[in-house]
Amino acid sequence: MERTLKKIDLHMHTIPTISDAHFTFSIEKLIEYINSAKLDAIAITNHDIFDLNQFNEITKELDCIVFPGIEINLDKGHVLVISENENLNDFQLKTSAVSKKIRAIGDSITADDLVNIFGDLNQYLIIPHYEKRPAISGDTLERIRDFISAGEVDSPKKFIRMAKDETEITPVIFSDARISEGMRTFPTRQTYIDCGDLSIKSLKFSLRDRSKVALSRSEGNSLFQVFDDGQKLSTGLNIVLGARSSGKTVTLNQISKDCENVKYIYQFSLVQRNDDNYEKEFNADVARKKSTFVDKHLSPFKAVLDDILNVDLGINKRRVEDYLETLLKLAEEAEKLDAFSRVALFNETQFDVGTDKPLNDLIGSVRQLIENIEYREIIDRHVDQNNLKALACELIDHLWSKALERKKKVVVNDIVRDVKNKLQLRTSATQVKDVDLYKVMLEHKKTLKFSEIAKLLQVDKVIYEESFQGFKVVCKQRAFEGPGEVKNVSGQKVAFSDAYKEYSNPYKYLVALKGNEYLTPSEFYKYFACIEYEILNKDGFKVSGGERSEFRLLQEIKDAQNFDYLLIDEPESSFDNLFLKSEVNQMLKEISMNMPVVVVTHNSTVGASINANYIVYTSKEIEEGKIVYRRYSGHPSDKELCSVDGKKINNFQVTMDSLEAGEAAYVERRGGYESIKN
Repeated sequence: MERTLKKIDLHMHTIPTISDAHFTFSIEKLIEYINSAKLDAIAITNHDIFDLNQFNEITKELDCIVFPGIEINLDKGHVLVISENENLNDFQLKTSAVSKKIRAIGDSITADDLVNIFGDLNQYLIIPHYEKRPAISGDTLERIRDFISAGEVDSPKKFIRMAKDETEITPVIFSDARISEGMRTFPTRQTYIDCGDLSIKSLKFSLRDRSKVALSRSEGNSLFQVFDDGQKLSTGLNIVLGARSSGKTVTLNQISKDCENVKYIYQFSLVQRNDDNYEKEFNADVARKKSTFVDKHLSPFKAVLDDILNVDLGINKRRVEDYLETLLKLAEEAEKLDAFSRVALFNETQFDVGTDKPLNDLIGSVRQLIENIEYREIIDRHVDQNNLKALACELIDHLWSKALERKKKVVVNDIVRDVKNKLQLRTSATQVKDVDLYKVMLEHKKTLKFSEIAKLLQVDKVIYEESFQGFKVVCKQRAFEGPGEVKNVSGQKVAFSDAYKEYSNPYKYLVALKGNEYLTPSEFYKYFACIEYEILNKDGFKVSGGERSEFRLLQEIKDAQNFDYLLIDEPESSFDNLFLKSEVNQMLKEISMNMPVVVVTHNSTVGASINANYIVYTSKEIEEGKIVYRRYSGHPSDKELCSVDGKKINNFQVTMDSLEAGEAAYVERRGGYESIKN
């Protein structure tokens, strides 16, 4: 297998375009990069442009195979189109058509444009951004799926996930580098592929089989190159050992700098600090991470609040009073009515012009039943698809009829209002003020129900519990105990003291909130009940300072699932061995099955008991009177660890020195433990 594996980077830029920050291309740096990375083939893929003259100049200077290509803004994503190194004038003409369509930031072409420009896409190597931003998805991806040979990813984690999934397309990882004069380090993102001759046809054939791509030449997908000096890491769990000031933290910092989307848990960063704000910060952090649940819990109440947000009982009361007053006055003037005031339209009530929201919601529900794919089989088992479509059509017809009726009422209302106004100008008789008594009563009932619901929300109650690695997260609701708590929830520098005086009467409290011009109505729902969290230990008591730090570490490790790398610097500096062995080691081992994890440690509980996949030993050495920092690496079972420059060191010796303070100390301690045991 080693004899046929080729190392390729089919995504790099040599011309700055509107999609790039400016850079100055350097052929010298390109040659240096290719030689350093030992690349067998590259592709020049500039954004929405192919420069044939520059391409010819590059190929003359390079010994490796160079493919012509272009990276195209396709709808909302990017796609690489790479051609055989032949018919270059034809490829130039086709890419020029792309350049003419994409001239400004935000311009793109459609999948149909792509086919119209390039013709048979089977002649090209088509590689979209897949697990990499901006990714091609949706209808655009489906439109070109039959022509796709591989999907570009941006991390080993995503590469491995796709490589394991038989339903996914074959992953590839490339540098996407801007080859510029200022390059100080070179990219480490390339793909090894098992193929014969290096041609587009051969590459496409090999990419049909995901087993033919790898992150490393001899270790398949178990190792990947992390630094441009050739240093590798495991795609699983890595332990970094070494004496003090030998470069362990420097190694983590360099990984964090060179790689993207890294979760880095610094040494001592989660430890209890001796200040009064630590518990408040801790609770705020927990609340932030659980905010999605809080919004979901308060969502029904928000809907109720939004429904009465524009209800004004004061205005309604005045309207009813005006109606009664004018009605009584009109009765007193019955014998004095003139020709104008006796006209039927003088006191005519206008039509109520409501909305068709219930009917619109019903149509939406029927449409969802028709369009749903996930539960199609169950729906079809109970409801005929044709009947659903007929129902939808009839409901839409009814909606149109009601819409026409509503328009007619609006026209009539305008006429009645105009006539009433003109009659009013010609008589001194009292005109009865309009009021919708049903609407007034309905809104009154709504405010009562709103107050009832708001008070239920303020009752002390556990609304959520979650067990997590021996801890329990308990979420409770209760009433606010003062305006300061409401202010903290709002996150704004606004006084709530005046509004809080009405807190016991939810509707009056809402009116007071509405009267504050600095508050946003869409946030009002958060100001009626206090949602707070407690973290309990395994005995059911509130966690201590040290336990808070343990919980935060476990949470940070769990959150690392959303990242592509996890780095932890000396967790034993902050936590005891039992916690590390029983909780942390287990989580690290589990998460390392899906992403690279790198842990710096001096502790045997972490370093030895965790069963790492790979070891990196950092060493500060003196050579010819100068300090040299060197990394040795290998598998835990290897007798020797090797550096990238070919030097070797005894694995057993350095492991003993790093984790046990030397073999003699280890033997002595073991003897002491045996004595205690016996």
